[in-house]
Amino acid sequence: MALEIELRGARVRYGPLEALHGVDLAVPSGATTVLLGRNGSGRTSLLHALAGVVPLTEGSVRWYGGKDRPREIGALDAYRRSRLGIALLPAERAVFPSLSVAENLTLLSGSGVPAALELFPELSRLLPRTAGTLSGGEQRMVALSRALTGPARLLLLDELGLGLAEEVVARVHVALSALVAAGRTVVLAEQSLPPAPAAVDLVYELRRGAVVSAYEPA
Repeated sequence: MALEIELRGARVRYGPLEALHGVDLAVPSGATTVLLGRNGSGRTSLLHALAGVVPLTEGSVRWYGGKDRPREIGALDAYRRSRLGIALLPAERAVFPSLSVAENLTLLSGSGVPAALELFPELSRLLPRTAGTLSGGEQRMVALSRALTGPARLLLLDELGLGLAEEVVARVHVALSALVAAGRTVVLAEQSLPPAPAAVDLVYELRRGAVVSAYEPA
C-alpha cells in the first residue's frame, strides 16, 4: 500500500492537556480515510498535526507525496506544508472574511470561479459579496470550493458538511470521489461515517486522543 503521509508516535499538547497520546497513523495514497470520533476524541488535533497547524511535542510526520521514500516534515510550519501539496479545511474560520467571494475563489487558481460555480451554482449571485457577510452554509461552500478546486494532492477536511443541506453534502462527496479516482488523497474528520454516495476506504476510530481501531468499512 502506497502511503501519502504518516504519523509516528505523535503527541500534541495544549498547555497541561495532552490531546494526542502517541498516535501511529498511516494515510494511504489515492484513497479516502475517515477519522471517526466524538468531540474531544482528538480528530481535529490529528488533522492539525498533519497540516502543521499545531506542533508535535513528540513523534514524527512523514510525507511521501507520491514518492517511495518519505521526508520528515515535523519541523515545517503550515505554510511550507501547503507548498508541498497539503490543504486543510478547518471546521471554522475557513474563508477570508474581508475579501469578496470571487476573490476567495481565485486565490489559488484563476479558474477557481468557473470550477466553483460548477460544483456550487448557488454561489453565482454571491460573487461580489464580502465573504464575512455570508451565512455559515454559504461560507462553507466558498471554503470547500477553494479546497476542491485547488492544486493540493492531500485534502484534510474537518466536518465538511457543517451548515450544508444533505443534497449539497452528497454533491461534495461525488466531487471528492472523482478527485480520489484521479489520484488525490482525502482525509475526513467526522463524528459519524458519511452516508452514500461517499466512498470510504479506511476508517480510524479515535477516543480520548488515541486510535482504538482501524478498519475498512466493507
